[in-house]
Amino acid sequence: MKKKKGRIVIDPKVMGGKPVILGTRVPVQVIVGALAGGMTREEVCKEYRVSLDDIQAALAYATEALAQEKVHALPGR
Repeated sequence: MKKKKGRIVIDPKVMGGKPVILGTRVPVQVIVGALAGGMTREEVCKEYRVSLDDIQAALAYATEALAQEKVHALPGR
């Protein structure tokens, strides 16, 4: 079963169900991590063979995922 959200796909048969760039096996996590690590968008495009639109989609997906995350404070901390 595949779930699609634009350029991001989740398929249990691809990369263990992690969200990936459509038509690739490149996880969103790798794209975001590369950018966080200091790579430029152009370097990411070249290294992982993705487009600038793919990078933008990965960042949008990560933003949405973080917005839905729930944080619970531990008692006594």
